[in-house]
Amino acid sequence: MVRMLISAAVYVLAHAIGLLVASILLGDSFSFTPTGFIFATLLLSLVMVLAGPLIEKQSEKNLPALKGGVALVTTFVGLLVTNLFVGGMEINGGSTWLLATTLVWAGALIATLVLPMFLVKKAVKNIRED
Repeated sequence: MVRMLISAAVYVLAHAIGLLVASILLGDSFSFTPTGFIFATLLLSLVMVLAGPLIEKQSEKNLPALKGGVALVTTFVGLLVTNLFVGGMEINGGSTWLLATTLVWAGALIATLVLPMFLVKKAVKNIRED
């Protein structure tokens, strides 16, 4: 149970980092309010958890060549749904959509790989201090 909660926290935090990276690099064409950022992070994570397996299953059946890009397609769908339902988030322009999808995906991927290392390092340090 604890592992699942830690995994969920890392997943949500990774999406938050991905959204921040995209926002910093894309400027005004990809923006959100502070409240919009919180809701966007949570909704994006939820949509990706729900849509990921569905998109992967459909790609296996209908478009096997898409299998390698499922994460990017899922990120795009997550951003699309999030943009539709979160009032404090704005994505302007086709190129921004493509770049935002790639940046959010890459930022979240890197964060997913790096965050557990920092969390484990901190946990080990706390155990040694006790």
